Amino acid sequence: MDKLAQYRQYVQTLISRYAEEDVSDDEVEVQLILDTERDHYQWMNVGWEHLTRIYQTIIHIDIKDGKIWLQQNLTEQNPAEELVAMGVPREDIILGLQPPYKRPYTDYGVA
Repeated sequence: MDKLAQYRQYVQTLISRYAEEDVSDDEVEVQLILDTERDHYQWMNVGWEHLTRIYQTIIHIDIKDGKIWLQQNLTEQNPAEELVAMGVPREDIILGLQPPYKRPYTDYGVA
C-alpha cells in the first residue's frame, strides 16, 4: 500500500474511533465527513441542545502534499501521538492548529 493510501486509512480509523465514543442523541448528531478525494476528514456535532444551535467541528484533519495536517482538536486525545504509534513519521505530521512560528518547537513537521 502506498504512503497516501496508508495515511488515509490511519486518519479514517482514528477519527472514526474517536467519534464512536461521542454520545449522539435525538437532538445532536455525530457526523463524520471522510472526503478521500480531496483528503479532508472531520468529526462534527450538529443539531440543537434545547434552544442552542450546535455546529462544531471536533476534529479536522487534512492530508496535503504527503503530510497529515491536524487542523482542529477539541478532544482530550492526542491524535498526533496516536498517528506516530501507527507508524507515521513525526516529520509527516503538521500541527496546523499551531501558528507557523511555533511549529519548529514541536516534535512534529513544519511544512
